[in-house]
Amino acid sequence: MPTYDFIIIGAGASGLLLADALGNDSFFKEKSILILEKSSKTKNDRTWCFWERGKGEFDDIIHKEWPKIHIAGKHLNINPKIAPYNYKMLRGIDFYECYFKKLKAHPNITVEQDEIKDLKEGDNFVTVWGKKNTYQGIQIFDSRFNYEKLKRESTYPVLQQHFLGWFVKTNRSVFDEQTASFMDFSIPQHGNTRFMYVLPLSDTEALVEYTLFSEHVLKQEEYEQAIQDYLLTKIGVEEYEITEVERGNIPMTCYDFTQENTRRILKIGMAGGWAKPSTGYTFYSSVKKVKKLIHHLKSKRPLTTFGKKNRFWFYDLLLLDILHKNNQLGRFIFESLFTKRKPQLIFKFLDEDTHVLEELYIMAAPKPWPFIKALLGRLFS
Repeated sequence: MPTYDFIIIGAGASGLLLADALGNDSFFKEKSILILEKSSKTKNDRTWCFWERGKGEFDDIIHKEWPKIHIAGKHLNINPKIAPYNYKMLRGIDFYECYFKKLKAHPNITVEQDEIKDLKEGDNFVTVWGKKNTYQGIQIFDSRFNYEKLKRESTYPVLQQHFLGWFVKTNRSVFDEQTASFMDFSIPQHGNTRFMYVLPLSDTEALVEYTLFSEHVLKQEEYEQAIQDYLLTKIGVEEYEITEVERGNIPMTCYDFTQENTRRILKIGMAGGWAKPSTGYTFYSSVKKVKKLIHHLKSKRPLTTFGKKNRFWFYDLLLLDILHKNNQLGRFIFESLFTKRKPQLIFKFLDEDTHVLEELYIMAAPKPWPFIKALLGRLFS
């Protein structure tokens, strides 16, 4: 069997971004690259959203963008403009079609549809067993994620960002297509952090999503009932068509994913801890991580040294400690942030682009005692 220089397992965002970055860099033009993906990627299986300053590299395939956001809570209801940022939506199917087309232009990249059953690392290469064939690779980038391993984790709390969304179409104008409802906490919290997330595609079409940051998931009918109630009481519509359904579950944890990496195997994407622990945003984080990984590979440093903790990791840890012990505080924390601080600064902070004084200013927005308590708990545990 042929031995590839790089094997990428999974053609999701991280896998396709990495493959294209390798193919575009002349440093890797002599490297053979194999992508293994179990599905055909011909359906819209997800949407990714992110905020971005001005024009970006994905603008040609962006499905919709919004210049304003809506934040609501117990004592808050605002619709601020977020310039120079826009909030952008990218559909999975548009991304897949674009990036598979790009990969065809790289003669050193091969794509195979196969489901991986096992890996075995040897001295000189890794053997990859699929349902159809067996493969060998010198370095493996593995995006397969195992939630069960996280559930056995005890050092760091593990919450879940779980959601169910309906793409709905109404028979009259009810949505403001210039405004993305980023976090609407004005719904029953039931002891958790719960909010509605509404992305209008037109004045009659929108993605309406019920999202929780909590330890346990709900029964499907609970998500559905919450969306029905919101459409009736907040949007004011009884009649609508559900054109598409989206569901997902993203880990929120500061677990050290780098310990899963070996000399020849590197976890990427959600499996590599590329999701922002405090928010669950993964796509734009993956864009940044891929650029760092390309630099790391070109410097010929070991895979085991890729990724390191920074002060933002610790900020995320404190928030997750708070939400793990007092999950209902999420509404208060986020409502305080958006009441007292501009969304542009909050986005900058979540992008990990702020300096220390800005970060102290951000963290001073809510009452400090929960964070002080969480800090003391980490320092003296």
